[in-house]
Amino acid sequence: MGSELDGQLRAIMDRLTAPQSIFERDAIERDGYQLSVFRHAPPNMRAFFDHFCSQHGSRDFIVDGDIRLTFSETYALARRAATRLIVSKGLQRGDRVGIAARNSANWIVSYMAVLIAGGCATLLNAWHTGEELAACIRLSRCKMVLADVERAARLKGIDTGARVIRFNHDNPHAALADTPAADTTPVALPHLTGDDIATILFTSGSTGMPKAAWSDHRSIVQAACNFTAQSQMLSVQLTQAGTPPADQQAALLCVPLFHVTGEIAVLLQSFMSGRKVVILPKWNAVDAMRLIEQEAVTFFVGVPLMSHEMATHAERAKFDLSSCKSFSAGGAPRPVDHVQDLVRSFPEAYPLLGYGLTETNCVGCANINQNYIAKPWSTGPVSSPLVELVIVGASGEILPPDQAGEVAIRSVCNFRGYWDDPEATAQAFRDDGFFLTGDIGYLDEDGYLFIVDRKKDIIIRGGENISCAEVEMAIYSHPAIAEACVFGLTDARYGEVPVAVFKAKDGLSVTDAELRVHLRARLATYKQPVELWEERRRLPRLGTEKVDKLALKARYSERWERARSAA
Repeated sequence: MGSELDGQLRAIMDRLTAPQSIFERDAIERDGYQLSVFRHAPPNMRAFFDHFCSQHGSRDFIVDGDIRLTFSETYALARRAATRLIVSKGLQRGDRVGIAARNSANWIVSYMAVLIAGGCATLLNAWHTGEELAACIRLSRCKMVLADVERAARLKGIDTGARVIRFNHDNPHAALADTPAADTTPVALPHLTGDDIATILFTSGSTGMPKAAWSDHRSIVQAACNFTAQSQMLSVQLTQAGTPPADQQAALLCVPLFHVTGEIAVLLQSFMSGRKVVILPKWNAVDAMRLIEQEAVTFFVGVPLMSHEMATHAERAKFDLSSCKSFSAGGAPRPVDHVQDLVRSFPEAYPLLGYGLTETNCVGCANINQNYIAKPWSTGPVSSPLVELVIVGASGEILPPDQAGEVAIRSVCNFRGYWDDPEATAQAFRDDGFFLTGDIGYLDEDGYLFIVDRKKDIIIRGGENISCAEVEMAIYSHPAIAEACVFGLTDARYGEVPVAVFKAKDGLSVTDAELRVHLRARLATYKQPVELWEERRRLPRLGTEKVDKLALKARYSERWERARSAA
């Protein structure tokens, strides 16, 4: 059945990408190799916003509490804010502008304004502490930071080298409110090409230091087009099956816009498809179900725990969620039993699972509809038509089906490099342009990707990457700590969570409460270890004298499972 469905989807995509079609394919040469592109895609993000906001004009675009904006209204606000950034703030082409805020209509207006003005939208993690935010601002050398009140307060008194411009969430017509209203006269905008820097997003590496992944306008536009082509393919399939899509699609935005899933898969795809974006500022399953019913939401995406919470919620039966035809997940593995729970709870919808990274601008693989139900352990085949994926062996050779190795992805959607870090950039790419993801997986005979392990020492908690090394360094910064080891353990809600094992220095001691106070001042909440286990003896070592993390993980996994079973 899977092969037959795959064939149907390939046939639909072939028609969508045929010559003279809206998704007609072309190719460009970059760094000596050929990359597939969409021939008719806008050349840059300013043209992208201009075209699709004009095309969808009076349609509802943003629903943010009591705030409702059409595409035209949103674009007008963004153009005005872009003018203010240039005239009053001195923004020049290529300047990095941080955005530090929770999801809101004004976050979207700010993002658009920076790109329209020719700046680089530098998306800061809104959950970070002030020092963590400051480190990313310094790393990317932001000229200014657009911050909501809460994030601005975190940055107060910290020297970042950037001017902090506060904004509120309640009134999009007062965005960048500290700028004189007179500075709204139209101004000449800088010339932009597909090669201009567009965005910087931050990814936690195994070293614990954040890396600033930068992308050009072409990468962002093409990534949005690839998602839209995939969605159009599904719409055609559903129409052929007798269930045509609603006149206007609507997406519930409950994942952060500072991550590629929110930025590209939800927000930018919505510009292209004329889709309404309904903002849920903070995750709550009941609020999510209420908004899905109230706004006739047709598409949901989140980390796996979100859709599962709705599917199994005690109040599920109180809400009519029949408008929602797709429950997508990404950022973490989805347990197979969750798939069955979704099918039972949402019989008129299909589950989907995506695989992509910050460095691939969310583009990678997708397992969809009946195919996903047939192979719920897989993250699916590559997202056609732009993506190439191979499995790389230890010596750099390309491996055949059913052999596990490092997953490598090549597409025009890939990021261009790590900001101001040529060494890390060179290590991230093969000579043939494939990005080395750090994930271990294999392809089956049908071309479906199965992720089996991670090469990098990171924990993925509910879609958020946590560097073990970063948490270990925070623990070591306590004067009483002699040794520390951090690793992830399985969790039904978040996929996995960080835990820590530590040993105090001889003659010193530290209580659980004292160590937690120490860590709260240095790490964002989601990075905090859920358990702190103290060892009285030296931590086990490998032959290299490194701490034997695998041995500790095996030992404490048993304790973890026993504690959860008892609970």
